Parts: sequence; structure tokens; C-alpha cells
Amino acid sequence: MVDFNSVLEHARQLSPQDQAKLIDALWDAVPDDVDFPLHLDWASELERRVNELKVGDGMTIAWSQIRAEALARIGHGSIS
Repeated sequence: MVDFNSVLEHARQLSPQDQAKLIDALWDAVPDDVDFPLHLDWASELERRVNELKVGDGMTIAWSQIRAEALARIGHGSIS
């Protein structure tokens, strides 16, 4: 039977590049309406960044640019 632990064990045996590709494929497979709880350690940082954006001091970067740069770093695509 395939379960989370067996999949995770096999995924850990993949190369870092294949692990990143697997993460990307799994992330793309998650329905848009699924809500993920964030780790509590991120709460203060997220609050700080939201406040920066509200007062106009925050900087934003398009997801497409972030994703392209991340994939280029692992050799899975190029920056356009």
C-alpha cells in the first residue's frame, strides 16, 4: 500500500533536483481552494511585511519571476 511515509522515504532518495521537481509537481496538483496553516514562526514576519505593504514601504516581486529564478537555480528552466 502507498502511504505518506513510504512516498516520503522514496522521495528522500531522489537527487535534490528531482526533489525540487517533485515539490513543484505536487504543489501544482493541490487545488486552489485548499487552505494551508502556516508555521507559527512565520506570523511575526508576515505581519511585518503586511504592515510594510499597507504603508507603501514594501517591495513585491511577481511569483512568475520568483518561480523562474528558483527553477533556474536547480537547472530546471531558465530565467526569461
